[in-house]
Amino acid sequence: MRVVIAEDSVILRDGLGALLARRSHEVVAAVGDGDALVREVDALAAADALPDIAVVDVRMPPGFTDEGLRAALTLRERHPGLGVLLFSQYVETSYAAQLFGGDARGVGYLLKDRVADVSDFLDALERIAAGRTVLDPEVVTQLMGAARVDPGMTRLTPRESEVLELMAQGRSNGAIAEALVLTYGAVEKHVTSIFGKLDLAPDAGDHRRVLAVLRYLRLEA
Repeated sequence: MRVVIAEDSVILRDGLGALLARRSHEVVAAVGDGDALVREVDALAAADALPDIAVVDVRMPPGFTDEGLRAALTLRERHPGLGVLLFSQYVETSYAAQLFGGDARGVGYLLKDRVADVSDFLDALERIAAGRTVLDPEVVTQLMGAARVDPGMTRLTPRESEVLELMAQGRSNGAIAEALVLTYGAVEKHVTSIFGKLDLAPDAGDHRRVLAVLRYLRLEA
């Protein structure tokens, strides 16, 4: 297999590379953040050398929240044939639900501290590269739990989730526009879309903003 690694820990990144090389797999790129991952894969695809799979940590620089997962979503949109294994200590439910809510073939999510055997990890990589889906049971439990709490949240796009997160921080539409480098009108459209996807009726008036934030905070609790 031809593999790309995105992991901010240099020791773990080098360790994964050495492990894969010993098993005759080729590591075509190893990077430390989500933006670099997208750049490397795009460049390889442009050279007609798309990797078989990307191994991606969820929390990476600069914010150490969900940068890797958002990069994975971007890559799956641009390069549907790329396998993606999220390999993390954390389960991030909202973006993960979007990733698995589409075409989940060739996508996996494993928790680092629950992989007890190297052969299991390598087998998961091969299955994902072959177009199968691999999920840690704990990931399934948390994704299903989030869906039970609020299925409307899974309908939000990554950008809408970012807008709602900033709304929950108490920011105005103008402040959100500045933070995300968007126009004021674009933010208004995202907010309206959020209300619609969360089934918040127009007759709720200004209370819709409060209700949307409360829904978000329940999911994050």
